Amino acid sequence: MTLVMLVAALLALLAAVGAGLLARMDGATLPAALLRAGVAFGGSLTLITALLALGISALM
Repeated sequence: MTLVMLVAALLALLAAVGAGLLARMDGATLPAALLRAGVAFGGSLTLITALLALGISALM
């Protein structure tokens, strides 16, 4: 279970880095790019965690 949560956090981090880089390349300031990266991290981690909880509850 710990490994699954670690993978979820790494996927969310990858999404955040991608969103931050894309925002920066689009001309956003550094604080705005960091804000978009934070939103992407929070959103993707929430979605992955909800899907994991749904999958675990379906198996039990």
